Amino acid sequence: MEKIDIIKSITERTGGDIYLGVVGAVRTGKSTFIKKMVETLIVTNIEDEYERKRCLDEIPQSAQGKTIMTTEPKFVPSQAAKIQIEDFSANVRLIDCVGYVIPDAKGYEDENGPRMVKTPWYDEEIPFIEAAEIGTEKVIKDHSSIGIVVTTDGSIGEIKRESYVEAEKRVIDELKEIGKPFIVILNSVHPMLPETENLAENLRAEYDVPVIPISVENMTERDMYGILKEALFEFPVVEVKVEMPQWIACLSYNHWLKQIYMDKIRESVIEIEKIRDIDNITSHFVNCEYISKAYLSDVNTSTGEITVTLNAPSELYNEILKDIIKVDVTNKAELLMLFQEYNEAKEEYDQIKSALKMVKTTGYGVASPSLSDMKLDNPEIIKQGSRYGIKLKAVAPSIHMIRVDVESTFEPIIGSELQSKELIDYLMKDQEQDPANIWKSEIFGRSLDVIVKEGIQAKLSMMPENARYKLQHTLCKLVNKGSGNLFAIVL
Repeated sequence: MEKIDIIKSITERTGGDIYLGVVGAVRTGKSTFIKKMVETLIVTNIEDEYERKRCLDEIPQSAQGKTIMTTEPKFVPSQAAKIQIEDFSANVRLIDCVGYVIPDAKGYEDENGPRMVKTPWYDEEIPFIEAAEIGTEKVIKDHSSIGIVVTTDGSIGEIKRESYVEAEKRVIDELKEIGKPFIVILNSVHPMLPETENLAENLRAEYDVPVIPISVENMTERDMYGILKEALFEFPVVEVKVEMPQWIACLSYNHWLKQIYMDKIRESVIEIEKIRDIDNITSHFVNCEYISKAYLSDVNTSTGEITVTLNAPSELYNEILKDIIKVDVTNKAELLMLFQEYNEAKEEYDQIKSALKMVKTTGYGVASPSLSDMKLDNPEIIKQGSRYGIKLKAVAPSIHMIRVDVESTFEPIIGSELQSKELIDYLMKDQEQDPANIWKSEIFGRSLDVIVKEGIQAKLSMMPENARYKLQHTLCKLVNKGSGNLFAIVL
């Protein structure tokens, strides 16, 4: 990422303000870090001369040795500085915290006991140790958009690494509870040595946060933008968008292929919390035979939105098409013929669609005729008293559907009562797991569904043609005469 992209993304994620809360144990190089950031990143990008001078005057003091230099929390600069990078501007401010006390440090006590310090949050002075604890929470929770934890391997001064471990852990645990994005700077005079890199790797594994080994005293502009980039990747992922082939997206939700895709998508996003986690998202799709390729097609660090694109094998479309339409289509001509047939069937179905829905719901449905079904008789002149008019008569077939619940009874004689009960138990054994299995049960060498279907078909065929004609004729009269009551049907 270019530096303008890093600043722009962080600014958009933080509402226009880049506030860096610098926390950690005492004597780790926090003030030096702030000094280098202000001199290199902030002052050089401030256009106003007075603002630039004010920032330089407010840079905190830093020095070698065991004596604590930062004795009270400090905002640097006191008012957020407006920086300009190319055509983009942002408000930037760093907060220098009172560090957590470590055993070998000096300066947190005086001849009267615990040293009392001033803070922006209380009118009265409070003990140094209390200021460190309260200040870390206040700075990160209320005044920062990004947390920077500064720790060290012990090479920067006279205090050994072991003295920093407890305070380091307390700060990191506290920042995790607060929930703001943060990274860890491992300050070292030899950041490139294997032992320093190993320590950084161990800290990453222990705390599950990015740890950057670096010499704070010798930081360059490039190093600073690298730190901000790592911090940017600690912001949460807000939304994961998944783009799959449109023909898969339009499948019904219960389709087996759609379910496989949805299950894989759910698996992939479970562990995605931060921007830095997104590289692992595509690994969940690697071993799926129905996904030929999965890749991150877009990562918007400004909004926390990422887009994952899934591709399907080219031959899968024909397999699913055959599975849905139950016809093997091998060329374009067959596909076109099939569409023509389906179009004709759809036109027919659309006419009775509403009636079919009504009959399933209420037991009776009517399909209104279309304009093409209507036949108009020749107009006739009519006379009413001394006045004349015309008569227009149209005839159109309407389709009436009646639901009739047909009963089919099968009563085989088995033998004893015990044998009959055993047959019932045999038929009902899989009822709870799969109710449809009962129809596959065989009685006398024939499945139950075949027996029931034959019984229903026999009853349907028993209605004679003349009875059907009379029923249709009676219904025509009932509709056209407009009678509200049907008294009797004589067959």
